[in-house]
Amino acid sequence: MKKIFNLSKIILFAGLVLLTMNSCKNETKNSKDVASVKKDSTLLHAATSIKLSEIQIGKLELMNGSSEDVKKFAETLLADHKKSLNDLKMLAIDKTITIPTSVSVNDEGSKEYDSLNKISGADFDKKFIDMMTEGHNEAVDKMTQISKEATDDDIKEWASEQIVLLTNHYKEAKKLQQKMDSNT
Repeated sequence: MKKIFNLSKIILFAGLVLLTMNSCKNETKNSKDVASVKKDSTLLHAATSIKLSEIQIGKLELMNGSSEDVKKFAETLLADHKKSLNDLKMLAIDKTITIPTSVSVNDEGSKEYDSLNKISGADFDKKFIDMMTEGHNEAVDKMTQISKEATDDDIKEWASEQIVLLTNHYKEAKKLQQKMDSNT
């Protein structure tokens, strides 16, 4: 009888140890999940800022620019970035991540918008194209970072698709920039 009692204690103790170890394992897993979501959220916030800024500045080109080639490029940017932003919104909803809906006053895109809004015509077109060339080069780098650092495969895939789109925008902006530089 004493052996059965001791065996029961040992089994009970072993069960408690296993339960405690499993609980610690789940807590570690939950901590990693929270860290992953936070990282993905930060990356999606950066991507959203890029998209919102591109849309805002593209609209400004249509109002203040004078070159038909540059305006056509701005129309392409607007269409592509609006679609990308909608895809990003759907992705964020699917991942239960809240993303910004407007450009922050302190955001780089807001500062660029303010500096562009002070000029018009050919000067505007030149500055717009210079910004688009530099900005799309930086955006490709950011999307490359997101595609590597995101923890969620859907976010990585979305960012990889954006690299192709942004690279095409960069190439077109670079062509327009070279054309404008050769005309001056």
